[in-house]
Amino acid sequence: MKSDDQGDIVRQLSPKRIIVPLILGLAVVIWLIAKDLNTDVFNAISFSWRSVFWLTVAISLVVMRTFFYMLRIRILTNNDLTWRQSFNVIILWEFASAVTPSTVGGTALAVIFLHKEGLNTGRSTAVTLVTSFLDELYFVIMLPLLVLLIGGRDLFITSLHGTGPALLNNLVLVAVIGYIVILAWVLLIGYGLFVNPRVISRIITGIFRLPGLRRWKSHAEKAAIDLIESSAELKHESWKFWSRAILTTFLTWTSRYWVVNAILLAFFSSIDLFLVFARELVLWVIMLVSPTPGGSGFSEIILGRYISDLLPSDPAVAGGLAIAMALLWRLISYYPFLIAGIIVAPGWIQRKFVRKVTRKN
Repeated sequence: MKSDDQGDIVRQLSPKRIIVPLILGLAVVIWLIAKDLNTDVFNAISFSWRSVFWLTVAISLVVMRTFFYMLRIRILTNNDLTWRQSFNVIILWEFASAVTPSTVGGTALAVIFLHKEGLNTGRSTAVTLVTSFLDELYFVIMLPLLVLLIGGRDLFITSLHGTGPALLNNLVLVAVIGYIVILAWVLLIGYGLFVNPRVISRIITGIFRLPGLRRWKSHAEKAAIDLIESSAELKHESWKFWSRAILTTFLTWTSRYWVVNAILLAFFSSIDLFLVFARELVLWVIMLVSPTPGGSGFSEIILGRYISDLLPSDPAVAGGLAIAMALLWRLISYYPFLIAGIIVAPGWIQRKFVRKVTRKN
């Protein structure tokens, strides 16, 4: 793919291009939560030094999540990326995920981010696929384990009156379908990377034989060859390499999910943390079909309804309290990556695309 073509893709992440979806996302949040937040809800929230401690823990978990992402990308690239390069890749990756619908995500652009930081296209593709494989493997393993420990009834059925039985009944169907899709993806990527990389290679070259994409056919064929070579290298990596990659994946996603737990502990002394954790895994599946940028608006409402019965409070205000907790969760774990992306993306695009194009001209 030519540099200017890649530049057109990455420029979609410029601050000017995200203003409209960001405003729309915030508008959805404000519109949806306005009817649930009132003075009774805020009166039910007690802020103390305990709150300060656990909110600090929540923020620290977001930092830890980012650090473990950076550490994993360095492990997967055998430290060919510096800490600064790893930071740029992860922030841009998170930023792309935050400004695109969850059905699109930032994975497609991750190949470009890695490539522009010095990896060839095939290796960038392989590292991105391994990252996706490990992320989905975490879900494939953890969800059944938590279902066995907690039980399906507690996971999918809430006790709060008015939560929405239609929504709750659909959660089982959505979770099962989502789990099957994710499991199929893990099996396909695992087979393609570690058993027969030519399968993925053929898929890539086949896609770029389609009308409108043929001008990049030669680049795709080169990337497919590089991918096969990179996959061969991955198959021969040591157990230490894979144990470190799996451990950082576990720490990354556990840090991500326990942000909600830390927020709840900031305001409630008694809560079923493992049940909250398990329900977040189901929420993650639901967010895959969110049409809004980064699931904005959509995820707050779903999480709010899904944890409302777990809060030790008056049922009359539990729904509003859950929405408040969900909004605080997004303020801590979503919007900082928007801000970081707005800071990092313009300079990175200028260095990697605009200056190179200028020099060529």
